[in-house]
Amino acid sequence: MSAAEITVPFLNLQPAYREAQVDIDAALLRVAGSGWFLLGQELQTFERAYAEFCGSAHCAGVANGLDALTLSLRALGVGEGDEVIVPSNTYVATWLAVSQCGARPVPVEPDPRSYNMDPARIAAAITPRSKVILPVHLYGLPAEMDAIQALAQRHGLKVLDDCAQAHAARYRGRPVGSLADISAWSFYPGKNLGAMGDGGGVSCSSPELDAQVRVLRNYGSRVKYHNELKGINSRLDEIQAAVLAAKLPHLRAATEARRRIAAQLLDGLAGLPLQLPIEPEGCESAWHLFVVRHEARDRLQADLQDQGIGTLIHYPVPPHLQPAYAELGYGPGDFPISEAIHSQVLSLPLWPGMSEAQVQRVIAAVRASA
Repeated sequence: MSAAEITVPFLNLQPAYREAQVDIDAALLRVAGSGWFLLGQELQTFERAYAEFCGSAHCAGVANGLDALTLSLRALGVGEGDEVIVPSNTYVATWLAVSQCGARPVPVEPDPRSYNMDPARIAAAITPRSKVILPVHLYGLPAEMDAIQALAQRHGLKVLDDCAQAHAARYRGRPVGSLADISAWSFYPGKNLGAMGDGGGVSCSSPELDAQVRVLRNYGSRVKYHNELKGINSRLDEIQAAVLAAKLPHLRAATEARRRIAAQLLDGLAGLPLQLPIEPEGCESAWHLFVVRHEARDRLQADLQDQGIGTLIHYPVPPHLQPAYAELGYGPGDFPISEAIHSQVLSLPLWPGMSEAQVQRVIAAVRASA
């Protein structure tokens, strides 16, 4: 096969399974034979291991990443009439969690280089109704958490960070998951640590917040049939917990593989009319996504597709322009930095298990098209 005939899917999850296949298969059989499928030993084992991995005292497994955000906000006391400061450029789930609590998302524009919430813009968004600042470690790059935490402390606010794309990322030597009052995770299959279905988690160092999340995830109950709060049903099941525990020991090596591929892409794509992702000093990205910006993004995507290179757009429409948020009254031009980002970003293939030939094929195809 010639270099031009090599195709590259945007994502291939099979290498991650093969890497841990013996442990994953054993875990599935163990759960199937146990007769216990919810809130059991597999969940407890994973929760302890992931809390340690994150540098947190606690981790509570929940059903998905959106529930992780919503339950974290509820544990922080967010409710009707409150405001939560969110990025203007993110996946809509970050905003949906705020809405599910009856609160209002208040958007803040990002730094146009890092794509993360710009701390310098947050103060102008704070009002007497503000309760929480909710940064996202977008694409796997840690947000500027020291500046965000300092601002939150000055104004008496709490910080919840959306870590859905940042498994194994580090900020100034500290693991993501230990940087905020409470942290929300997604274990969706395509994440850097992905289950075989939906899954999520909440990490924190506060025993009170951890206990609150655990009650809320289980119908508001600590004791069966005794309901203290109006909770929901959001439990990470034993199968997913066992799979995640089996994959967790491989996460650091997989992250290093992502870092090596990202370094190759950065080197190979240098000098093109593209904005390449950055990794500021003190930040170690998880490289969940390798996102470039191009003024003719749609044309570039079509050219790459013609060459057998899979790409995705994360994300084509900013939350403030989604029909779901029409009631907030925003329109085109209200958040110009985000609107420009959403109209120009393109995610290139990057996953552990990419061959050298595939990496070089991506570089050659982009160089021929950009």
